[in-house]
Amino acid sequence: MTTTRRQLLAFSGAALATPWIGGKASAQAVTLRSADTHPDGYPTVEAVKFMGQLVEQRTNGRIRVQVFHSCQLGQEADTITLTRLGVIDLNRINMAPLNNLVPQTAIPALPFVFRSVAHMRTVMDGAIGEGMLSAFDPHGLVGLGYYDSGARSFYNGRRAIRTPADMAGLKIRVQQSDLFVSLVQALGANPTPMPFGEVFSALQTGVIDGAENNWPSYESTRHFEVSRFYSMTEHSMSPEVLVMSKRAWDRLTPADRDILRAAAKESVPHMRRLWDAREQSARATVESRGAQVNSVEKQPFIDAMRPVYARFAGTPELQQLVGRIQAATS
Repeated sequence: MTTTRRQLLAFSGAALATPWIGGKASAQAVTLRSADTHPDGYPTVEAVKFMGQLVEQRTNGRIRVQVFHSCQLGQEADTITLTRLGVIDLNRINMAPLNNLVPQTAIPALPFVFRSVAHMRTVMDGAIGEGMLSAFDPHGLVGLGYYDSGARSFYNGRRAIRTPADMAGLKIRVQQSDLFVSLVQALGANPTPMPFGEVFSALQTGVIDGAENNWPSYESTRHFEVSRFYSMTEHSMSPEVLVMSKRAWDRLTPADRDILRAAAKESVPHMRRLWDAREQSARATVESRGAQVNSVEKQPFIDAMRPVYARFAGTPELQQLVGRIQAATS
């Protein structure tokens, strides 16, 4: 039985039991289930908890948010399906698994499209980011806001990566996204799509040579214990997105929707404060535990990305969006 099927069986009864009257939320207490693959204490998990506190305060306890962290409701590909079906109410998702469903989400995930974290935050907080949130509506999801995902870099257990040539032949885990598969192929490595929760054992057993992620994920998963070379390519600064099931959203009153949307927006700076502190502590931890960190000259990596842009930003509309992002000042 698939994970999605198991989750549907486990949670569909609870979903149907949620007190909705006349298609709108009743005066009774409603608990919204929120999914996250990250562990308890991770900045995205704490941000959704913070949002939930605001919502609970502003509805006098009528609406609560319960966060299921650590893949309790499944891997991201599964939770996306469950959220669209209305079994899960809220979901913190990386952009990559959404690329095939919502093509616009591939643009912030394009390698090196952002010059810096400040540039990314300016773009996603502004008109470009707001416009992208509306693209979720036709797919059973309501976009509420963006959380940082940091700068993703490559790490492996065989050698330091300083040039694209150093990646030749390495088996690199990627997210279940065609874009990330193409990114790794363009650098001469062998991409291996794999759920996040399976990466540690795959590194440990040699099924893969390496992966790519940000500092907090590298540290919190203990990947540094089995993959000690961390090379700062910083090839992706794609944010993560907080979405709500449109089925659950449509059951809320307009006033409650406003409360939820405002609380989600207010959770973003809270998350970023936690993220910035966590990033510094995570890097200090892995370096103290023996991880070997090196910088790279980024231009050869950028030059290798032309086929990726041609494939994933090949339409005039998407090319225009890339141009708008690159022209934005941070």
